[in-house]
Amino acid sequence: MLTTAAAIPAATGVLYLHGFNSGSGSPKARLVASGCDALDAGPLPCATPQLPHRPNQALALAESQLATLGSQPLLVGSSMGGFLASCLAERHDLRAVVINPAVRPAGLVEGWLGEAFVNEYTGERFTIEGAHRDELAELTPARLDPRRYLVLLGTADETLDPRDAAAAYRGAAMILQPGGDHGFSALGEFLPALFAHGGHRLAPGGMARPRLDDDFHP
Repeated sequence: MLTTAAAIPAATGVLYLHGFNSGSGSPKARLVASGCDALDAGPLPCATPQLPHRPNQALALAESQLATLGSQPLLVGSSMGGFLASCLAERHDLRAVVINPAVRPAGLVEGWLGEAFVNEYTGERFTIEGAHRDELAELTPARLDPRRYLVLLGTADETLDPRDAAAAYRGAAMILQPGGDHGFSALGEFLPALFAHGGHRLAPGGMARPRLDDDFHP
């Protein structure tokens, strides 16, 4: 069982997981990585892997990164990355910050079957297949322990209904951004809360916190 927050040591690293068809070089990934370099206690190891589009492969790659981030990494994930972060949090008894997380992604991709995508970060082309849906259904945790999570939700998310996440993570620490979009472009304003969930504090004036108005990816 997860221990109380007071008994949990500060995070030993941060693993940021990007959303569907996004990339390790996305604005949110860069912002989180920059925050890891601007903490009161000094830089914190940070990994922002480029995730494959197949869910099982993406989770396996993310899981392999955990060993490089010490005994208590903090998971951070956006959209589909929030789903994967939750999978890892439940599997490894870790804390996580999830940003507009997908909570029933198998149903989401059901409507995308046969649709072709191009990843703007890698140039990769792929088509959504039944295997994507089936893998997501198999990976979906039976339950979520709300004590693990900080949930950041935009109330005007145009891609996912924030009410679904609010229900799935009921009891978790939760911040609602009125009018916030799916890209959660105001993430910079919430970095102090993000790192506090991992037991860390941003150094005063350590970094600028711009809005991510150019972030069109989950």
